[in-house]
Amino acid sequence: MTTTTGRRRRLAALAVVVITVWPVGGGTAFADDPPGSTSSSPPPAIDSGSPGLMLPDGATLAPAKVLDIKQIVEEEGGEQRREDTNVDVTFALQAEVLFAKNSARLSPAATARIRAIAGEVRTQGSGRVRVFGFTDNLGTYEHGLKLSKERAVAVQQVLARELEPGTAYDIRGYSEDYPIADNRTEEGRKKNRRVEISFPRTVPPAAAP
Repeated sequence: MTTTTGRRRRLAALAVVVITVWPVGGGTAFADDPPGSTSSSPPPAIDSGSPGLMLPDGATLAPAKVLDIKQIVEEEGGEQRREDTNVDVTFALQAEVLFAKNSARLSPAATARIRAIAGEVRTQGSGRVRVFGFTDNLGTYEHGLKLSKERAVAVQQVLARELEPGTAYDIRGYSEDYPIADNRTEEGRKKNRRVEISFPRTVPPAAAP
């Protein structure tokens, strides 16, 4: 026999499962997406009077929230990372792969990588692309803003040669804002020095293995 107190303790929860595919060797806590990222789907309608939701007297349900399913695949060494959600695709390229130290001049190898990403943009049929540059926390914030914006512009110029003339671009430099790793270590700073290319998706993400 179940007591009234026992029933009250059996709180019904609306569970949303977030599936993340992390790089081999463990996961990394990622910061919030930079401004300009797309939003997720609208939350589902919840009937707070449903008899299946057993809440203590006086309790109410919090607003429903939908979390995007996110898949992250990172190359060994972290030189390139691909992040897929149900609404967009983001590629992050480490600065060392693209540029010499303190430079915004692209290397020949960088151009090939950017062209490959442009091919994915064409596959998705995306008409808008965001190109965001980031640095670590070494040096002044102002220098980081200038360098991260110049690097984002350099990457966008390659994309513009590969994509349709009508493609719209958001180009920004964020300096040391929005780190994805710990700036207290060189390994973390290396991940934070990056350029991200993101765009809305039209093709559903492949299922995780």
